[in-house]
Amino acid sequence: MPARGMVIVGAGEAGCRAAVALREKGYEGTVTLINGERHMPYERPPLSKGSPGRAATTIITEAELAALRIDHLSSTTAAAIDRSSREVALQDGRRVPYEKLLLATGASPRSLTGVAPHDRIMTVRTLDDADRFHGRIRPGIRVAMVGAGFIGLELAAVARQQDADVIVIEAQPRILMRGVPSCIGEVLAARHSEAGVVIETGSVILGIHAGDEAATIELAGSKVKADLVVIGIGAIPNTELAHACGLACHDGIQVDLNLQTGDANIFAAGDCCSFPAALFGDRRIRIESWRSAREQGEHAAIAMLGSREPFVNVPWFWSDQYELGLQVVGLTRNDGTSIVRTMNDGAVIVFQLAPDGTMVFAGGIARGTSIARDIKIAEAMIRNRVSPDPVCLADADIKLKTLLAPKVAMS
Repeated sequence: MPARGMVIVGAGEAGCRAAVALREKGYEGTVTLINGERHMPYERPPLSKGSPGRAATTIITEAELAALRIDHLSSTTAAAIDRSSREVALQDGRRVPYEKLLLATGASPRSLTGVAPHDRIMTVRTLDDADRFHGRIRPGIRVAMVGAGFIGLELAAVARQQDADVIVIEAQPRILMRGVPSCIGEVLAARHSEAGVVIETGSVILGIHAGDEAATIELAGSKVKADLVVIGIGAIPNTELAHACGLACHDGIQVDLNLQTGDANIFAAGDCCSFPAALFGDRRIRIESWRSAREQGEHAAIAMLGSREPFVNVPWFWSDQYELGLQVVGLTRNDGTSIVRTMNDGAVIVFQLAPDGTMVFAGGIARGTSIARDIKIAEAMIRNRVSPDPVCLADADIKLKTLLAPKVAMS
């Protein structure tokens, strides 16, 4: 049996970053990375933003893993956790003992109830999914995106740029209902419409039936025919392993401010975990974000080595659609006050202040990355609990940097 060491289940951003950070922090024992896929660890964000023929963006290479003495077990999954013996049982029958265990199991696409599996119906979450999607897209193919979140809209933009006929079907009253201000959603909706994408909001799907010739989406009062249906209605955290061994789970594996579960030897990070947001009243959240996964992986590593430093971060997310770049930072709240800043180049940033005046959220959209600097400044304001003047926030002629508290530096 292998030596007892640090074991990481999941080879996405959080898991890989944790494995590397363990070595960077001087850990000399065994580090085992369990990868359920046949591919080398790869970045997920480009999967919905890329184009046909693009190469996967590798997180870490085989040579780098070898140099760091990280045991990479690919094409095998963890079947069970034995907390009493501190072992992970693999599907192939092997058992891997652990000193500390990190669950970085990610999330899986949410499915539509009652929709039977079919070659014309798919989700996009893995590299194999993305290759299948891009392999199907061609001029004139009818593509129906179910869900107007980031994944659905990014894939819609990619398909339309390949001259596919695209319709987006959303049950909510507008696109990007969760976490994005309405004025930003309107900008994106207008750009999609300009590109020829049809967006149907407030549309309830009664059923999807696929056959040899096409798939039919039944809506209240109408039907949509498509050659390919892509379901993009969110993701469900992969908590099966944690739940089966008795760890607390509710919209993710529950961890404390140190990313530690109820078992002192088991930690969780990335899309699969629910954690207290220290800068936002310790409200429990789960973040599906490349940067959050990376930061949590790094923090989990030092926590596994004994650090009791709490995990404190400002959530950040971005999306690229056509020539537009969208960035959001922080968390919205129902009792917040929104301030809109409109720039001369058409860029828009929406800030949100808590009732006490501190900034808690900023989201913007512009051509390319022109708002990146301002979003970075907003992030510093959120992290340092700055209370900027709302009038100055709305005035695009006032540089945002001047509203930072004195001696506050951006990291």
